[in-house]
Amino acid sequence: MGTFCSVIKFENLQDLRRLCHWGPIIALSVIAICSTMAMIDSVLWYWPLHTTGGSVNFIMLINWTVMILYNYFNAMFAGPGFVPRGWKPEKSQDSMYLQYCKVCQAYKAPRSHHCRKCNRCVMKMDHHCPWINNCCGHQNHASFTLFLLLAPLGCIHAAFIFVMTMYTQLYNRLSFGWNTVKIDMSAARRDPPPIVPFGLAAFAATLFALGLALGTTIAVGMLFFIQIKIILRNKTSIESWIEEKAKDRIQYYQLDEVFVFPYDMGSKWKNFKQVFTWSGVPEGDGLEWPIREGCHQYSLTIEQLKQKADKRVRSVRYKVIEDYSGACCPVNRGIRTFFTSPCTEEPRIQLQKGEFILATRGLRYWLYGDKILDDSFIEGTSRVRGWFPRNCVEKCPCDGESDPAPEGEKKNR
Repeated sequence: MGTFCSVIKFENLQDLRRLCHWGPIIALSVIAICSTMAMIDSVLWYWPLHTTGGSVNFIMLINWTVMILYNYFNAMFAGPGFVPRGWKPEKSQDSMYLQYCKVCQAYKAPRSHHCRKCNRCVMKMDHHCPWINNCCGHQNHASFTLFLLLAPLGCIHAAFIFVMTMYTQLYNRLSFGWNTVKIDMSAARRDPPPIVPFGLAAFAATLFALGLALGTTIAVGMLFFIQIKIILRNKTSIESWIEEKAKDRIQYYQLDEVFVFPYDMGSKWKNFKQVFTWSGVPEGDGLEWPIREGCHQYSLTIEQLKQKADKRVRSVRYKVIEDYSGACCPVNRGIRTFFTSPCTEEPRIQLQKGEFILATRGLRYWLYGDKILDDSFIEGTSRVRGWFPRNCVEKCPCDGESDPAPEGEKKNR
């Protein structure tokens, strides 16, 4: 929609450094390989200058590439939008419903979260995406989602060209020999017919591009499905997780209450328009949001404060019994620990025997928590947190009997 009308803006030339990261390098390489090979192969399979269909096919390939790159760079450089430093609610009494970010020296506006990678509080943060080396949030959610839609569509078109090119060229090889290849279909009608070499190197390059196109279609297509699903509910990935934890908290303590997500406008179309607009500018300022009838402006932040307090109560204190180097996939902690390393950019923390950890969540073979450095940890002024293997620690006997449950597994009382 209106995302195509927006303009990519650079706050400074340092934004260009976002390209110097493995995510954009891989993503742009895949786009370049698939687009280039599709254009080359379309000349072999469906000559663009001879028929209207060939011209339309070639123009569509160029169009896919332009739209994909436009939305990709818009998502990367326009950014998600950040909560202004020093921000606080207009009514001072409303600050009791909000968390305070000591890094940004500001209150966390509703739907905002602090990103450790960007080192800023992001408005309506969905997640930090390594492929664009930036966060997906309020201002670039539409561009990011359009990129997730256009990339699979372009790859499907390219994959069709790759398959038809390999089929026609192999058929021509079997028919006319291995030295030269005659162009099939419309190109064969030209006089004299063109002779284009299509050796093993070209075949291997086309086959490789086909693999990239199919892999991208499946992987990115799944991401698009997830994004459009939460957009139609006017949620973000983080908010979906918060809602699940709210249900878990209510069930765990058997509370007589129901958490109602406050930003669902009641219809998929209204929710859709909160992200996609004809002007290209998303609804709202990223600090205040329309809410459904019967909900409080700070319903979600109040639930977050409850969950934060509950996390402290349900956390478990561990003592480190074996050193851990902080490696992402430690080879000396067992095969299962090695192959079940958390698939996330969240950090691992280095442990030394005798230290103490306060674990707040976990997987079957990994735990996530805060290293207890000193008494100031209780106030949150000195924190080192991340993932570490379960078999490096043991639960302190003074704490409760229950370990943090693997994520997705709920406890009942």
